[in-house]
Amino acid sequence: MRKPIVAGQFYSADKTNLDKEIESSFRHRLGPGMPKVPLKEKRIFGIIVPHAGYVYSGSCASHAYKELAELNKKSFPDTFILLGPNHSGYGKAFFSLTFEDFETPLGIIKNHTELGTKIMEQTSHLGLQEDKQAHNYEHSLEVQLPFLQFVSKIAKKEIKIIPIIISTQEYSKLVAVGRKIGEICKEKNVCVIASSDFTHYGQNYGFIPFPASEAKTRLKDLDRKSINHILKLESKAFYEEATKTTICGTGAIVVAIEACKKMGSKKASLLKYYTSGDIAKNYSNAVGYASFIFD
Repeated sequence: MRKPIVAGQFYSADKTNLDKEIESSFRHRLGPGMPKVPLKEKRIFGIIVPHAGYVYSGSCASHAYKELAELNKKSFPDTFILLGPNHSGYGKAFFSLTFEDFETPLGIIKNHTELGTKIMEQTSHLGLQEDKQAHNYEHSLEVQLPFLQFVSKIAKKEIKIIPIIISTQEYSKLVAVGRKIGEICKEKNVCVIASSDFTHYGQNYGFIPFPASEAKTRLKDLDRKSINHILKLESKAFYEEATKTTICGTGAIVVAIEACKKMGSKKASLLKYYTSGDIAKNYSNAVGYASFIFD
């Protein structure tokens, strides 16, 4: 069982307060409002969501989770493949899969070990291996789980997850793994979640391509270049643009684009973009957050 490590830091460790915190993300001035009925029959192949503390990025993430929450029970995915970057540096695999169940203050999410095993067997030559160590101190996937539990409860659906931490930036491997995941999951009710923040600007991140006085507008302009490639499902152009900046989940997004295309996605839509500076009212150190769906 993988226990939560950032409960009480990135989000509330108390079940009741966590429910309220997620609801407030939806109701925030930068959020989409609470999910509404009637529920839709629609296929969502994947989403991209940020992974900062909820006070900063929760409202952005809630735009994508609202789209999921408004699916009817038949359309709501059975399984979520979680893709995130390796912030901790632990683990040895290019792509680290764990077969553990995950626990949050909202309960336990089961691991889809059967499907995860099938994916690993067909991608092990590309570096996808079982490696629990990479997950032990990684927050990028954990912060998605309470949101998933919140919206799956609305859909009255039991879900499973396949958590994968990505440590490689080798484009050919990212594409190959993404396409193989898409092929395996094409006929399944699966949704891919790429967990990524966008450009990290400022002294704290060692990235200052323009003065802080210009950061409010220029950070958004910089991220817009990468966003435009995602909207066109152009993983190569996105990769080339993103690797010039400090987008932390570049690999996760490349895998997601390729997997979603293989599963049948024809377009990506940007639901929300803002920066941590828009929350903190300080752009000297700021991070971009973006929320997308692939349908």
